[in-house]
Amino acid sequence: MGRQKYYDTAVKQERAVLVGVIRPGEKPEETREYLDELAFLVDTAGGLVEHEFTQKMLKPDRATFVGTGKLEEIQAYVKSEEIDMVVFDDELSPSQLRNIEKELQVKILDRSNLILDIFAGRAQTAQAKTQVELAQLQYLLPRLTRLWTHLERQKGGIGMRGPGETQIESDRRMILEKISLLKTRLKQIDRQNETQRKNRGQLIRVALVGYTNVGKSTIMNMLSKSEVFAENKLFATLDTTVRKVVIENLPFLLSDTVGFIRKLPHHLVECFKSTLDEVREADILIHVVDVSHPNFEDQINVVNETLKDLGARDKDTIMVFNKIDAYVSPEPDHEDEEKIVLTLDDFKKSWMGAENAPALFISALHKENLEEFRQLLYGKVLAMHTERYPYDKLLY
Repeated sequence: MGRQKYYDTAVKQERAVLVGVIRPGEKPEETREYLDELAFLVDTAGGLVEHEFTQKMLKPDRATFVGTGKLEEIQAYVKSEEIDMVVFDDELSPSQLRNIEKELQVKILDRSNLILDIFAGRAQTAQAKTQVELAQLQYLLPRLTRLWTHLERQKGGIGMRGPGETQIESDRRMILEKISLLKTRLKQIDRQNETQRKNRGQLIRVALVGYTNVGKSTIMNMLSKSEVFAENKLFATLDTTVRKVVIENLPFLLSDTVGFIRKLPHHLVECFKSTLDEVREADILIHVVDVSHPNFEDQINVVNETLKDLGARDKDTIMVFNKIDAYVSPEPDHEDEEKIVLTLDDFKKSWMGAENAPALFISALHKENLEEFRQLLYGKVLAMHTERYPYDKLLY
């Protein structure tokens, strides 16, 4: 009787190495923050980070992003540890991607490609799937030649180069046609969404905005008493969700939008601008900040810059500093010093409260200080509704 065979059907977790360039004037904590975020992206995509490589350079090398010596160091580690992929913290040019792949002989991803992969896995609606596919094709188009490098390895090159070029041109034409089709489809979806927004009547619109993974979906669930997907991963929310919310006797619309992130691929921002129409057309923005994050000030700046690009920077905004339960004060000067624990009053008297009025400090997870949040939001919506519809007696 033959031995019974068992097969492991579990998906193997890909092991990754991260690579970043430290530019002049960049602080060590900034470098650490960038690589930590890249590691979180890899984790969100389902990978496992094994090691990191950094190199101080005036600017990335045009051919291989990092220097020749550093690339050899990465190559030795990848080979000895049997690494599956190498992820770079910046967008690689087609030639850099081709040269690095040739040297390392493993899968090479840059930050843009990694984010696109996460978006592809998160997309649920037809609109989000169309937007992601469009962004992926726009990213792929200038990188087509690397898909046909196997022709260069074949001997007896006479007659071989022509078919390769023909295939590349054929693929390029197919991708351009697909891009055109997807853009047409997105315009149709945009018109449908615009009609839906017009049919929402006189209700005031409020939009949650903020860096990715700051707790927007948790706040959405808390305010609307719904079950929007929330997870401690980057880009847990990709599709814009709109819910009708009633505080006391006042109804309004609340939308949860995709989180922002630094170095977001430009073509991805362009593709998702239609989704972010909820932000542009909102009457009030709730800018959610993860106050427990050590670099939350930088995240605020990233969000503000993105809002500026969308033409929504000057909207009426409520700053909500979330996760006060997880806040840790900056490291003390001496090890024997105790870390400061801030009370709610301490938060309100801090520079965060003074410079960002109106500002609120909450813990959406532990439902701390939510009543003050509801009352401030209620007052804002009521004042705007009364000004816009002075003859609406339903509220009185």
